[in-house]
Amino acid sequence: MADHAFHRPGPLKQTNKAHKTGRHRSKGAIDNASKGKVGLQAISHKHKQQQKREQRRNQMNQLRKNKREEVLLQKRKLGGQNTAPFLVCLLPMHEQIDPRSALEILQSCDSELVVENSPSGIVYMNLPRFKQRFAFVTPPVGRGNELIALDYLKVCDTVLLLTSAAFGDEEIFDRWGQRVFNMMSAQGIPTPVVALMDLESINPKRRPAAKQAAQKIISKLLPEEKVMQLDTATEGLNVMRRIGGQKKRILHNVANRPHLFGDVVEFKPSSDPSEDLGTLEVTGFLRGQSLNVNGLVHIPGLGDFQLGQVVAPPDPYKLDKTRDGEKAEVRLLDRSDPMKRTSLQSENIPDPMDAEQTWPTEEEIAASQQETKKMKLVKRVPKGYSEYQAAWIPDVEEVEDGQKKGDDDMSDDDDEDDDDDEEGEDEDFMSCDNKSFEDEYEKRDSDTEEFQDTVSVSSEAAINDEKYDQQMDFQEERETMQKLQQARTDQLWPDEIDTPLDVPAHERFQKYRGLESFRTSPWDAKENLPADYSRIYQFQNFDRTKRRILAESKEFEGVLPGFYVTLHVINVPATRWDAFKSGQLTDNIVVYGMLPHEHQMCVMNVVLQRMPDSEVPLKSKEQLIIQCGYRRFVVNPIYSQHTNGDKHKVRIVLSFNGINIYHISFQFERYFRPYETVCATFYAPIQFPPAAVLAFKVNPDSTLALVARGRLLSCNPDRIVLKRVVLSGHPMRINRKSASIRYMFFYKEDVEYFKPVKLRTKCGRLGHIKESLGTHGHMKCYFDGQLRSYDTAFMYLYKRVFPKWTYEECLVRTAEHERQHAVAKRVNEQQQAMDM
Repeated sequence: MADHAFHRPGPLKQTNKAHKTGRHRSKGAIDNASKGKVGLQAISHKHKQQQKREQRRNQMNQLRKNKREEVLLQKRKLGGQNTAPFLVCLLPMHEQIDPRSALEILQSCDSELVVENSPSGIVYMNLPRFKQRFAFVTPPVGRGNELIALDYLKVCDTVLLLTSAAFGDEEIFDRWGQRVFNMMSAQGIPTPVVALMDLESINPKRRPAAKQAAQKIISKLLPEEKVMQLDTATEGLNVMRRIGGQKKRILHNVANRPHLFGDVVEFKPSSDPSEDLGTLEVTGFLRGQSLNVNGLVHIPGLGDFQLGQVVAPPDPYKLDKTRDGEKAEVRLLDRSDPMKRTSLQSENIPDPMDAEQTWPTEEEIAASQQETKKMKLVKRVPKGYSEYQAAWIPDVEEVEDGQKKGDDDMSDDDDEDDDDDEEGEDEDFMSCDNKSFEDEYEKRDSDTEEFQDTVSVSSEAAINDEKYDQQMDFQEERETMQKLQQARTDQLWPDEIDTPLDVPAHERFQKYRGLESFRTSPWDAKENLPADYSRIYQFQNFDRTKRRILAESKEFEGVLPGFYVTLHVINVPATRWDAFKSGQLTDNIVVYGMLPHEHQMCVMNVVLQRMPDSEVPLKSKEQLIIQCGYRRFVVNPIYSQHTNGDKHKVRIVLSFNGINIYHISFQFERYFRPYETVCATFYAPIQFPPAAVLAFKVNPDSTLALVARGRLLSCNPDRIVLKRVVLSGHPMRINRKSASIRYMFFYKEDVEYFKPVKLRTKCGRLGHIKESLGTHGHMKCYFDGQLRSYDTAFMYLYKRVFPKWTYEECLVRTAEHERQHAVAKRVNEQQQAMDM
């Protein structure tokens, strides 16, 4: 048998490149992975019907027809003879523009136009040519009337922005117009229509250029809007056609709730003269969703109330009133049931016996007996004491485990006292002075610079220095400069504070703790809650509840929108109504129907963004006026970081007691700086998003300055806001991986107390405390690398912070209201003293 020779390939053997299948697996790899398995879809015998071209075309036509009918149905719900008219707000963008001149042009646009005026000043117009009717309202114009204009714009379908060409090409909006436009942009602009007046008064050769300049400015603010001219009757008819035919914008916060713009308002006092209550009858067209007569209603400036009944008087603004015939009487639509009425209780009344210890179980008794065996009562009697003096010394409980005697010197009472002391000392770092609402009038802010009179400098006349100094408030300048310096210091060295020399650090920071990782370390949301949390309400799942309530409100069959109705608001205090009536510039009021739970208190989280013209930083817990949706109130919010992560994500950790739920934490912000976006947290009544949020500060002249805008995020008290403090130390001696750190602590006990907390350096090193050196706070630390001589060691400590209960709704002030507020304040102070 011959020997066989085998070829051995050398090092220069050719190797071909393997076939690249890209990001997908090859067919062979899929076959090898499946190992003969066949998917269910491959063996499914379900018959898939293939549509022909005509069938697909018919299906698309049916979908298109359904959408068109749905849009037409929404259009027919507004502006018809049997529905609510188009509610149009005439808003001049110049204080010198008279809206009545524009209203006269619209009234003369058609010879068949029927005009009727209501007692409260609403102008109703019936236009038979378009088979539509309109209602025009005019808010008061001028400085200080911005909130009234915002209340009108919330419920209007269209806003007619009036500007004039007589003020020049660059003066389309004056200061009033710019201020109101910024506020309405933050709140939400209803369907806009821009009308340019007084174009006929300028030179005919300059008219196209003037209109083009106005269109250029408007295009930057409202890109989709076209400027319309309003000088003649024909142009007025075009404006009416535009109002009735354009697509309407939907403001969801108002569209999700029933609301009514009061046409006729009448207060009827109670028959009993001893009662200071009465019934407020508000008549107008109901809009939005169906009204639940057993629910609550909110009147801005008055508060929350219950409804007695809803009646439907005849519509006095119909074009053809003879069609009603016998139906021209007042009809009762619905009456509330006293047993089903929603309660006005907004706060939970905590039970002081709720946390009382119950009778112990056998397991608890056995565990306590085991603990008692390890304990013995020791009475330390100083030398020279008699039996009578020794009897007054209480027994001290001590463990026999050979602990250090110095550990027994600290008692629980001392810890509680230290908690209170620490809270007082912490005010220097985390909170601001809680001044009253009236103090805001005395304190100036740089946000009011846009309202101050400017001093013009000319070459012909010199400035009078004394007159200039009289116009300036240098006390306000010093306060603003101090606030800017503090915010700048916090921005350069965030959260870094000096360790006190006279107080041990483990007492000063006993409410703080260290975290392995701020992002992933657990924090129990139900741990060490303040007493105010017992007064609020909480949902198990806020988003799910919001979706359910909004869906139910759309399907609820109550008092349908579009009717001309009269709401009987019961139990309205007469003194409050008189004060409200005397303070109002107009006779119109707005009534909002509230959704379930929207009168109950909770912790509200809103996302705020600073306005470009607001440059002074806002300190946490500084008083602001917040407008959230249909409410307006005064609070002292705390600020935290706003991230793009999942705010409702929870992490479930199993323990021997059951299931503990830990929520994601957010870092506390001491200042709300310009051009930043933060999340503000405060106590307020529940409100379901979407809702626009506006934040105001009070100017010295009692006007308001818009400092921030945003939206409602959630009503969730489990959002954890952690305040961070940073203790810094400097290396004294540096070895290869160890270093001696000083100036972080000044007592040996502090080094032992904070030994489990990790250390971080400015250059990114991680380390831990090994041991204490001496008795003056020096310590030996190990790091994951050698430190630099210019490096600094940091220790991060965290504490959960909560907002203060400073909620106060912006209502009219009466003597009884002041007395109730003083009593509530006194009770709150007594409760805080008892807690301490």
